[in-house]
Amino acid sequence: MTEDIEITEIKQFLSAIVPFDSLSESALSRVAKGLRISYFAASSGHIEIDYDNPQLYIVRTGGFEVRDKQGGLLDRLAEGEYFGYPSLLTGQNVNNKVTVLEDGLVYLIDLTLFKYLRDDSINFDRFFNRAHAKRMKRFSDSSDTKRVITQTIESIIKHQVISISPSANIVDAAKLMDKHRISSLIIIEHDKLVGILTDRDLRSRVLAVGLNGDTLIESVMTKQPHCIERTALLFEASMIMSTYNIHHLPVVEGDIAVGMITTTDLVRSQNNQPIFLIGEINRQNNLDGLITISKKIPDLLQTLITSDARADEIGRILTLLSDSLTRRLLTLGEAEFGPPPFEYSWIVFGSQGRMDQTAGSDQDNGMILAQQPNEQQDQYFKQLAEFVCHGLDACGYIYCPGEIMAKTDKWRVSLATWQGYFYRWVNTPSPQALLNTSIFFDMRVLAGSETLFEQLQQKVLSTTRGNQIFIAAMAGNAVANRAPLGFFGKFVLDRDGEENKALDLKHRGVALINDIARIYALAEGLSEVNTRARLEKLLGRKTLSHKDVKNLKDAHEFIAHMRLYNQGEQVKQGKTPNNFLKPGDISGLLRHQLKDAFEAVNSAQNGLKMKFTRGMF
Repeated sequence: MTEDIEITEIKQFLSAIVPFDSLSESALSRVAKGLRISYFAASSGHIEIDYDNPQLYIVRTGGFEVRDKQGGLLDRLAEGEYFGYPSLLTGQNVNNKVTVLEDGLVYLIDLTLFKYLRDDSINFDRFFNRAHAKRMKRFSDSSDTKRVITQTIESIIKHQVISISPSANIVDAAKLMDKHRISSLIIIEHDKLVGILTDRDLRSRVLAVGLNGDTLIESVMTKQPHCIERTALLFEASMIMSTYNIHHLPVVEGDIAVGMITTTDLVRSQNNQPIFLIGEINRQNNLDGLITISKKIPDLLQTLITSDARADEIGRILTLLSDSLTRRLLTLGEAEFGPPPFEYSWIVFGSQGRMDQTAGSDQDNGMILAQQPNEQQDQYFKQLAEFVCHGLDACGYIYCPGEIMAKTDKWRVSLATWQGYFYRWVNTPSPQALLNTSIFFDMRVLAGSETLFEQLQQKVLSTTRGNQIFIAAMAGNAVANRAPLGFFGKFVLDRDGEENKALDLKHRGVALINDIARIYALAEGLSEVNTRARLEKLLGRKTLSHKDVKNLKDAHEFIAHMRLYNQGEQVKQGKTPNNFLKPGDISGLLRHQLKDAFEAVNSAQNGLKMKFTRGMF
């Protein structure tokens, strides 16, 4: 009876603190019965940590202080707080010193029980991963910043792929996982990835439902899992795993599986990662919280710029943040207005579609509806769209000056209507239609039905591929605006809106390269949207030589980098960032390199004109 009362008291204490409040009732009972209790006296000085047997320490009473091996203060802890979790997460000894400030009672949870609790609740798992990441962020040194921000998936994956056939049974799978001491397997059939199997799958889909060891893997595996390219950033992997609440992410190269990364891999590799805003975004339950998070983005941009990260990497990271804000707003909107009456796709255009957003980007978005809505259904989607667009504006992504947003009735329509728009733009290339190509033809699905988006994209590509009249009109429009170089290689300056003469690095720089890449991609029927990805896909094709592709990639990176660097300087000076650079603000060497980049753009424009317009423009 006494034991039951004690366990009840422990459960009541744990259920009142985060993240134990997210555990299931059975998990809460198991931890209350399975933990150990220790008493530490202040007179003992400090706690002797057994690193061979890592444990989670939960402070029930008393006070404790955690310092690193250099003596730096990491945490002061009181009732309901924790220490010891870094070793549990990473499997590595963390040589921190824990001092007992006040006599205290501590609950201890061993590694096996801790793993069980992480599997029981995604919120429990994410809490400790984030707690560890935040601690490391506070005490990281700046020399690691660039390495972590730009670190790619391939830098941490193991080259050996542990896989099994879907026709094998679960006993074979369990033996293979035990042999290699891993928590998941890649399932391969005919050299293609068809699924994954995790230790959690074995527990919840096999043991929990009483299946025997002869059960085939294909009946219990996770089919069509989320994947990530080996060249993607670790930040992108963290975003995917956080957004979809998954612990294992297959790594692919094209259609071939080349490895697997786990939540633990990310924690180990991102000890000094400064970019944990995605996780914070996904935890917010109201717009005020998202606005607070979005205010951190300018500081992040400064960190990225000073770390000398590549412009395309910065663009991808900034876009992933706006993607996450949009998805969270959609989730909050659906929670407020109820589930949608039928399927829809939230699509983004322009810089967000290309994943090359910069400071001060506006929003360009729309909705593809699965069918023509009635008045009541249309009102639902209008409310949802207005909620999201208003939220993005409040978070710093201003309303599109041209009203290209889902809250505008024209851009919140059925799949058939969208297909009709593109059909008219392609087959009747009026000046407005050609203007639309720079925005709408760089589109990407962000949330909702991928099938609706794919149907639209495939229809568009089938319409543009080989359409000489449309491509010629696009090319003629693209070469009408030239890179800012005049006779004798002198810069041609524009007014920046404040009567200052400066170089417009967006409209007469990166936008021209975006146009060139878009035209060649649409002519070839390529589905890629990002400019760098489009150029890389054009390698080996007859449309552009290897030299032309390389020159355009280098020019795009350099001009985009100068644009971002200049925006960073403007922000530091308390100015609103824009796209104008005064040549006198940079060194002679940078001016010379900028001229070379503009020469590459002019050369590519000349080639575009010769190939597609044939004297028509």
